[in-house]
Amino acid sequence: MIHAPLSVNQLREKRRPVRNVNIEHWERLSVLERVALTVTETIGTMGFFLIVFVWTLGWLLWNVSGPAEMRFDPFPAFVLWLFISNMIQLMLLPLIMVGQNLQGKHAEARAEADFEVNVQAEEEIETILQHLENQNDLILKILNTLEERK
Repeated sequence: MIHAPLSVNQLREKRRPVRNVNIEHWERLSVLERVALTVTETIGTMGFFLIVFVWTLGWLLWNVSGPAEMRFDPFPAFVLWLFISNMIQLMLLPLIMVGQNLQGKHAEARAEADFEVNVQAEEEIETILQHLENQNDLILKILNTLEERK
């Protein structure tokens, strides 16, 4: 969609300062929302995966091949391991969903800010092109006047 170009003064009046959506988003979060985001970002790392993997592997190996009198979760059911794993999952699942919702809102705010910057840039480019076209017309008039004088 092509708009009528704005004058330089109109552009200056309309110009909004660039805002940092990341900072705005972080400042609007409550303490609990920040915790949810931190947990979501931490759980989504290879480090967290490796911790869970090593813990599971250690637990299962100990209870399968450790000294019989020191095994605390009998093979093959591993009832205690299943209970603890399920409790961790049940606690983290809603927290991760909250964090993902917050990340989605942040992404929408960034997209909105990008769109605003693009619209502003389009208006400025349109004005610059109009000014260049006017200068081109002026240069042609000057050249024509010079040619007529010869």
